Amino acid sequence: MKKTLVIVQARTGSTRLPGKVLLPLAGKTVLEKQLERILAAPARFELCVATTTAPRDEAIVQICRKAGVPSMTGHPTDLLDRHVQAARAAGADVVVKIPSDCPLIDPAAIARVLGAYAGEDYLGNLHPATWPDGNDVEVMAMAALETAWCEADRPFQREHTTPFLWDQPGRFRVGNVRWETGLDWSRTHRFTLDHPDDYELVCAIYDELGPRPFGLDAIRALLDERPEILRINARHHGATWMDHHAHELQTLGVP
Repeated sequence: MKKTLVIVQARTGSTRLPGKVLLPLAGKTVLEKQLERILAAPARFELCVATTTAPRDEAIVQICRKAGVPSMTGHPTDLLDRHVQAARAAGADVVVKIPSDCPLIDPAAIARVLGAYAGEDYLGNLHPATWPDGNDVEVMAMAALETAWCEADRPFQREHTTPFLWDQPGRFRVGNVRWETGLDWSRTHRFTLDHPDDYELVCAIYDELGPRPFGLDAIRALLDERPEILRINARHHGATWMDHHAHELQTLGVP
């Protein structure tokens, strides 16, 4: 049976919201709450947190130890290398990338993408995006990830791990999992954590729905009742790292 390894990339060196994974959330840290949500996904996988060798990230290693989740340390900005090293150490056949700035990720979204995986080089739910921002799940065959590790030579390809694969559908077998609701909330609903007002929104949702893992259905119902919560971080809706590299990406916005 193939081994599937979910890797959560985490560090404390964020420039816009320093130490965001260590911020308090529902009685724990942001990182702990996200790990709980990932582990609640009804799917078979192993879990690892890939942090950096920076001394300040020892706090992440300690949190993982407390939570009983393996961790490894690696390059601070070459996340492609960090993923490959973690996957090699675990003997993984399939690697799943989930960023640590998704503390509202739906466990069912993880299971949906993993359940749809059929051996593609890359399968995600971001290209094109339909899910609310912050439900990022990207699955890669280890062989394809190794190819990216060997050949990717642009800084953004190394930093963001996966674009070398999904931006070359003519070379790699690439697939996408759309949100089954038929809605497209990717540019109108932001549940990721990058700015202080993102954190305010995440806390507001946890205050209403937490502390146990809840899904997108519960969040949708809450926002229907309390639309002012959605407006907390509205000025950041639709913003992603890809916008800064639109001139370098071949398939951005291609359905």
